[in-house]
Amino acid sequence: MTETILEVQNLQKTFGQHEVLRDINLTVTKGEVLTIIGRSGSGKSTLLRGLNLLEAPTSGKILFHGKDIQDDSFDLAQYRAKVGMVFQNFNLFNNLTVLDNIMVPQMSVLKRSQADAKEHAIAILKQMNMDPFINAKPAQLSGGQKQRVAIARSVAMDPEVLLFDEPTSALDPEMVDDVLSAMTALAKTGLTMIVVTHEMQFARDISDTVLFMNEGIVAEEGTPEQIFGNPQEEVTRDFLKRYLKRD
Repeated sequence: MTETILEVQNLQKTFGQHEVLRDINLTVTKGEVLTIIGRSGSGKSTLLRGLNLLEAPTSGKILFHGKDIQDDSFDLAQYRAKVGMVFQNFNLFNNLTVLDNIMVPQMSVLKRSQADAKEHAIAILKQMNMDPFINAKPAQLSGGQKQRVAIARSVAMDPEVLLFDEPTSALDPEMVDDVLSAMTALAKTGLTMIVVTHEMQFARDISDTVLFMNEGIVAEEGTPEQIFGNPQEEVTRDFLKRYLKRD
């Protein structure tokens, strides 16, 4: 039986009079790669940020292994260690080396020893082909290298789920492929991933489920074959016609 890790029920988010998310429902199972696509302003990033309460929902529930993450008794710090997030703009500590960027969260949140944190960090940096840069500071790295370090930092926390908020949007085009390759390799390890992306080919290749958002709602949801090969909604077809016109 497939294990449900995250469940969103009737989620709504408003900013003043503006309703950004309306009645969002979704389920994420263990090992699933869910990509969220849609036009800018459709609510994708707000939904992702809501999943770890960087944006508090106006109404609705988010359940992690069946427990309401907004409940007063819920350990939010521990949850955020289990549901990691990779941001558009890296969020690295500029005064720390690459190695320390990955060691410090492990020691402070997971209470790992320095030796264990270092061993774990180096192993993951090798997976990301970033081990030659362990003593570099973020300012010495390219955007793509910074993002791979940010991904490595999140992976080092041994998350159950990793959220990616448009991880390639701040990168120059020639750096995008390295980051997407690193994410593809992660998906193949069985890590549960929720990815907001504008990279349509990547979404089609990597996803188990694709969710198309439009004006704050889930307009269509399905497998990559369904969404990219035979979309049912006119708004989905219109969006994909624009982004997949090369196909």
